[in-house]
Amino acid sequence: MNDFSTELNTLAENSYIQERYNRQRNAYLSDPQVPYGDRVQDLLALKRMLVDNREALTDAICQDYGNRSWHETTFGEIIAVLGSIDYMKKRMKRWMKPQKRHVDHLLFPGAKNSVVPQPVGVVGIIVPWNFPVNLSMIPIATALSAGNRAMVKMSENSRNLTKLLMEISPRYFPENKLTFIEETGHVGVEFSKLPFDLLVFTGSSHTGKSVMAAAAQNLTPVILELGGKSPAIIDPKYPLEKAVQRIIYAKQFNAGQVCLNVDYVFVHEDQREAFIDQAKLLAKQYVPDINHADFSCIIDERSVKRLEETLKDAEEKGARIINLSDQAINHNDRKFPLHLVLDPTEEMIISQREIFGPILLVRTYTVEQEVIDFVNSHERPLGLYVFSERKQLRDNYINRIMSGGVSINDTMLHGFQDDLPFGGIGNSGMGQYHGHEGFVSFSKMRPIFNQPKINAMGLLSPPYPDWLTRVYNLLVKLKS
Repeated sequence: MNDFSTELNTLAENSYIQERYNRQRNAYLSDPQVPYGDRVQDLLALKRMLVDNREALTDAICQDYGNRSWHETTFGEIIAVLGSIDYMKKRMKRWMKPQKRHVDHLLFPGAKNSVVPQPVGVVGIIVPWNFPVNLSMIPIATALSAGNRAMVKMSENSRNLTKLLMEISPRYFPENKLTFIEETGHVGVEFSKLPFDLLVFTGSSHTGKSVMAAAAQNLTPVILELGGKSPAIIDPKYPLEKAVQRIIYAKQFNAGQVCLNVDYVFVHEDQREAFIDQAKLLAKQYVPDINHADFSCIIDERSVKRLEETLKDAEEKGARIINLSDQAINHNDRKFPLHLVLDPTEEMIISQREIFGPILLVRTYTVEQEVIDFVNSHERPLGLYVFSERKQLRDNYINRIMSGGVSINDTMLHGFQDDLPFGGIGNSGMGQYHGHEGFVSFSKMRPIFNQPKINAMGLLSPPYPDWLTRVYNLLVKLKS
């Protein structure tokens, strides 16, 4: 395709997404307040869309991956989303109620304050490829629960799923309420430039900065759910086998392609070899043959190459590499075996970039302060995983290492709790959703002051009398 044809296609796509945006904006302006009953029906329609098309959605994701474990898709995408929708539906009526707020009646006698949750308008949602149903549908459900309309831009690595969603969505929602946009390679930037009332992006920190810069041109608020190098820390007094089993399970889940996944683990130096032995043993028990349907593919050949280069760079710079699966990389099917990397140095690629694959970096420590200092000397992670039964030790790590969220004695599971907010901090993101905090993030929590018929403020107009000076001095004294 020549440059002129590409430019024409780009203009056509920009016109298409602008037209979809205009439809949603006009629909919002003509009917900005969505009653409780309509919001319930919207959540039920979203749920029906998932249930009615469950197998087709699962198959489309599997096609996009090449192979995606049916069980991992069902658990991480379908069950998780259905649970979130049910959670919101049960609590939404309470969330929508106006909140009474305190008034200082000495200064404002008879006045009333309230905070009223109202829809912000049109929400833009940019979805990654790794959990494309979960990371589209939960934000959509949150947007609908708050009375908004949603435009959803899918990943170019989710072509089959996107086509399916574009086909089935109009059966359940008018396009002026919910619409899906296909990524053809250059839609994302233009999508980010639309003057949304809220923009939600899930993806890499690098792309997140570009999205935020584009959104800033319209002063569009953003929720950025990014990644980072999330650490696990194993207390030497915690049962090692249990910790290793849970970490190994996480690293093979979706072939390690999870933003919340353990990037590196801190093991006490006295347990290093025992950790390796346990990892080898448990990998044989709990990690499927990479050529089995239960072991998911790496999403594309570029990602396989990136993981290969990461291992090669580490090995060339002195790291010890252990292939836990004892299998070679299957390039034809993009199946990548689980590896450990030991003896890392800071100049290695693996120490600098998020791994996002079935590779686990192993670090050792002697005292807990070493762990705290190391993690705090790097960007704040999305997740922190502390394996310990000692409350004082857990609290020390939690209080002194800041992260997006924490799971104790397991990994990633805080992200599956409907009543916990989910979000990063610093380089791992900003803003949060899930639970009530998600409803608040997708709403304008509108403050309203109600002045009574008798306006005491009228007595405070200039020229200011001497008695007012005395009253002000008394108020300062009372509040001192």
